[in-house]
Amino acid sequence: MDLRSELLKSIWYGFTALDLEKSGKVSKSQLKVLSHNLCTVLSIPHDPVALEEHFRDDDDGPVSSQGYMPYLNKYILDKVVEGSFNKENVDELCWTLTAKKNYQPDRSSSSVLPDRDAFRLWCLFNFLSEDKYPLVMVPDEVEYLLKKICMAMSIEFNCVELDDFFSQDSGQQSGITVWVFLQMMNSGKITRGIDKSIISMAIEEVYREIVGDVLKEGYLWKKGQLRRNWKERWFTLRPSNLSYYTGEDRKDCQGNIVLDGNCCVEVLPDRDGKRCMFCLKTLSKTYEMSASDTKQRQEWTAAIQTAIRLHVESKNSLHKDLKLKRREQREQREKRRQAKEEEMQRLRALQEEKERKLAELELLKEAQKQAQVLMEQDEQRRRQQHEQLQHALEIQLREAEEARVSMQAEMALKEEEAERQRKRIQELEEMQKRLEEALQQEIKARLDEEGFRYAQARLLAEEEEKMKALMTLQEEQEEYIVKTQREKQELKQEMEVKSRALDEAQRQLEEVRANRHRVDQDVVAAQRKLRQASTNVKHWNVQMNRLMRPIGPGEKRPSLGSSYQTFQIPAQRDPGLRLRRRSGSEDQSEESKENVDNGAECDKEKRHSHASNGDMDIP
Repeated sequence: MDLRSELLKSIWYGFTALDLEKSGKVSKSQLKVLSHNLCTVLSIPHDPVALEEHFRDDDDGPVSSQGYMPYLNKYILDKVVEGSFNKENVDELCWTLTAKKNYQPDRSSSSVLPDRDAFRLWCLFNFLSEDKYPLVMVPDEVEYLLKKICMAMSIEFNCVELDDFFSQDSGQQSGITVWVFLQMMNSGKITRGIDKSIISMAIEEVYREIVGDVLKEGYLWKKGQLRRNWKERWFTLRPSNLSYYTGEDRKDCQGNIVLDGNCCVEVLPDRDGKRCMFCLKTLSKTYEMSASDTKQRQEWTAAIQTAIRLHVESKNSLHKDLKLKRREQREQREKRRQAKEEEMQRLRALQEEKERKLAELELLKEAQKQAQVLMEQDEQRRRQQHEQLQHALEIQLREAEEARVSMQAEMALKEEEAERQRKRIQELEEMQKRLEEALQQEIKARLDEEGFRYAQARLLAEEEEKMKALMTLQEEQEEYIVKTQREKQELKQEMEVKSRALDEAQRQLEEVRANRHRVDQDVVAAQRKLRQASTNVKHWNVQMNRLMRPIGPGEKRPSLGSSYQTFQIPAQRDPGLRLRRRSGSEDQSEESKENVDNGAECDKEKRHSHASNGDMDIP
């Protein structure tokens, strides 16, 4: 694919972006602006009157793409000099025009790619698309591009999502447009769960590799030509040269090694404290370099050898060559598929011809069989007709004989039938007589029935009167039942009132008993205290008597046993003690009276309850 074809792809997007009405034509004023911008980015002089002169015979209406192509080729593309401009500027101009009209992603979605990544994917799409308009990219190229991006992100590509995407619309099997491709990338199906920065770095790497013809990039240690010291540089390998910079931003270029067929790469042994060394030899100089490991050295040497091979084969781009090879493979596969389909169609035609001939042979055999069958059927039919004719004559003879015999038998039967008719007439006359007698009996029975019906009506009237009397009795009985139920209800209510009064009396009785029990406990406690106090008084009286009795001289102290025997308790004259005893006796007499009163009240309540129970049993 030459430079003109690459530029035409980008310009085609810019031209269609200016066709707002989608009529296939663009106004000359817009083409002037587009042509001026193209001349600016392509670094060629712009003739402002060339467009007017080219279209001076066609002043009516806008210009189509076919009408603009001669001017574009003559005044712009024929003047382009490769290497005098930056193709990325041309792509950015056309992307800016077409993105405003066609690229409108959902910015609120988290999976939407940045505009810079979308631009690079657009450029990659243009590079890998087919050289037919409108531009589309076949599924094989889509899969190739996605695999390159996944390899740059160090992940495995899942073909299932891509197959599902193409299976949703059968029309996409022939290829998809760039806007469908960007929509698929913004949906996040392919890059689900991956950080946007990693995706951007992978897209940039693939963009530089495919569009920028960068075969390999990375850091290497390079030995100086003059000072012979080692410095780490960022190397960028293209098919025509090997450039090295101070950093990976590629702003400060330190040198450029031109590659041709006289260059070669050799692996060097480790020395000077450096390992994984190799050298690039040109006609004038030898460049010594050191990689970080053996794998990197092998990749760099293979990439440089590939660049030299491309230069020897006069190929400017590795991926252009790979794209042509993939296209040739697809065309070969398509040719093989078509040849296979033609062979299958030829085989199917031969098979159909063979089947047709076999069918014709079978039809001939079937026709012969049918003719044989028809002949046999004709012979059999003639035989059958002869036999049927003979059989018909025999049947007619038998039928004539049978008719004569049947006529004789019929005459005998008719005589017998006449005799039976006569007997039947006699039987009918006798039956008529019996029916007349039965009619007389029926008339008599009807008269008797009318008498019975009259008697039955009279009985029904009597029964109705009795029924009315019975209904009256029933109504009186129901009124009596209602009255009885009302009285029973009143008795029940009265019994409930008495029962509640009885419950209240029992509750009060229980309270009185509880109060009496507490009073009894208080009395017992007071008696216990009184006994204790009496014992203490007795003890202190004894002590007082002993202390108040003087002991004379020469007297002996009485023994304890004799003193206890002669000791007598003096009469208690304590008025408080007598009062307490009197109150205790009064309390006992009052308690006995209360017990008697309570017993009488209990007897009364029992009799009352018996009486109430008797009242409840009355109804």
